[in-house]
Amino acid sequence: MAFTDLLDALGGVGRFQLVYTALLLLPCCLLACHNFLQNFTAAVPRHHCQSPANHTVATDNDSGAWLRATVPLDRLGAPEPCRRFTKPQWALLSPNASVHGAATEGCHDGWVYDRSVFPSTIVTEWDLVCEARTLRDLAQSIYMTGVLVGAAVFGSLADRLGRKAPLVWSYLQLAVSGAATAYFGSFGAYCVFRFLMGMTFSGIILNSLSLVVEWMPTRGRTVAGVLLGYAFTLGQLILAGVAYLIRPWRWLQFAVSAPFLIFFLYSWWLPESSRWLLLHGKSQLALQNLRKVAAMNGRQEEGERLTEEVGGSSGTVSPGMKLDRSAASPRFSNSLAYYGLAMDLQKFGLSVYLVQVLFGMIDVPAMLVATTTMIHVGRRATVASFLILAGLMVIGNMFVPEDMQMLRTAQAALGKGCLASSFICVYLFTGELYPTEIRQMGMGFASVNARLGGLAAPLVTMLGEFSAVLPPMGFGATSILAGLAVCFLAETRNLPLLETIEAMERRVKGGLSGKDAEEKGEEISLQQLGVSPLRETI
Repeated sequence: MAFTDLLDALGGVGRFQLVYTALLLLPCCLLACHNFLQNFTAAVPRHHCQSPANHTVATDNDSGAWLRATVPLDRLGAPEPCRRFTKPQWALLSPNASVHGAATEGCHDGWVYDRSVFPSTIVTEWDLVCEARTLRDLAQSIYMTGVLVGAAVFGSLADRLGRKAPLVWSYLQLAVSGAATAYFGSFGAYCVFRFLMGMTFSGIILNSLSLVVEWMPTRGRTVAGVLLGYAFTLGQLILAGVAYLIRPWRWLQFAVSAPFLIFFLYSWWLPESSRWLLLHGKSQLALQNLRKVAAMNGRQEEGERLTEEVGGSSGTVSPGMKLDRSAASPRFSNSLAYYGLAMDLQKFGLSVYLVQVLFGMIDVPAMLVATTTMIHVGRRATVASFLILAGLMVIGNMFVPEDMQMLRTAQAALGKGCLASSFICVYLFTGELYPTEIRQMGMGFASVNARLGGLAAPLVTMLGEFSAVLPPMGFGATSILAGLAVCFLAETRNLPLLETIEAMERRVKGGLSGKDAEEKGEEISLQQLGVSPLRETI
């Protein structure tokens, strides 16, 4: 009997699987808040130069007359944010007057910010505008670097220490570093703690998905994986609401970080993956967990009939084994385009709260379509189709006039919905491609590639300073190419999870599919692992 058959015998998708999945997905909702948090904590309000500190004219700095005389207008007729006249140009107060060739200078005395929408952000607190505007993108890149490092670190640790330990630690690290980010008052400290927060993103996502997938029977894996995507979407909507109610950036930062202390406390109850325990020779603990599952699912008798045998096997990874890089390349392109669209909502010219809600709501129908096609068509066709469609949406947005902001935003939202759906499909797809022995290592490797895409997204966006065509072309083209690359991956729909590298190699070399793969693909019996299933006791 294979492990998937045992789960079916112990209740299938029962009460344990439902509660377990819910407890793992709840933190993922707030995790999405951290991913897009800088859309609000690093929002750039309207601003213009502060008047010279030694100016003797008793005039209100914020009055329209003073502003018109001291700050030039940009090409759109708004006050120039980064320049001021060296001397007030009082002639400009006359109707239809203009001044040509007046000397200007930088904002040597700081800036005046419009605080009507955002009372405080990291931009207003540390003046991350004009010459320092790149520091805002640097802070986000540092966060994504943390996500990348976390994918490498936690992906490797999870295969050695189990899925639960890195997950519990990630909850605690996020709660502490998130609160510290809100407390300390320097930009350097902000970046350091954002890096630590980024690391936990990978630790939580990778291990939550693995635990859900490894405790779920084959028929429930697709829905469980897509529910992770819905949790992420719900988190984006929660962020829009919380950010609307809590405007100061430090309080907002604290509000979305403190709940992870609660997640840390209850996560001690979550049982370790029995698949991992069996492969690492911990049969007794695996049996205890399986019996708890059986009892919670109302199959206590079946659980009591499980007995432990002498022996067991420990999963080892050959040093010369090569991870499947074809499963990682779509993650890079997907992440590049996804974060390129979702990380700078102010560029659409509408309310950032409205855009955040629109981008979140469009994910719901997109993921419904993705769920249906993954179940009835397959993983490969679903991921490839959504990636290609998203690329076409992004490139097509180049041809929409800038003054049609609603249409540009709606089309970008559709592209983002396709990318979000393909994102979660790729996560599930990757987890199914790798065997239990190296699942976290493989998912960590693929996640590293995704984070490289997230790191590259701000750099591609910066190319817009040279040509407005370059960013959408870069995001769209890589998404289309990734969709084509997915066509070369193996299909995993309705196939049991593989446990060992040997089983994976046997499936690939044998070209097994459908019923043959279901019967032979897993090919690692519970007796080989030291467990005798459903044995009658005397």
